[in-house]
Amino acid sequence: MFPLLVCGTLFFMDSCASSKVGKTPETVAESEELLAKKRKKEAKAAKKENKAAHKRHWDMQSKAAKKSVKENKKRLKKNQKKKGRMIP
Repeated sequence: MFPLLVCGTLFFMDSCASSKVGKTPETVAESEELLAKKRKKEAKAAKKENKAAHKRHWDMQSKAAKKSVKENKKRLKKNQKKKGRMIP
């Protein structure tokens, strides 16, 4: 019974702490700046997650598959260079 009470107390304390309202911006410029920071932080987190997913994907591929993709990329680049349409 006691461990359940302790866990419940910790859960409620945590949820109360997360619902605290911070200092509200006084001007529109400040609020826009805060929103821009928030968007930048979210974009950075999404980019990091995407990078990790890409790394996991390529870690699971076989050596032959990696080599094949590399050779195809090289061949396409060479053909585009010959035709004068260089696409990075």
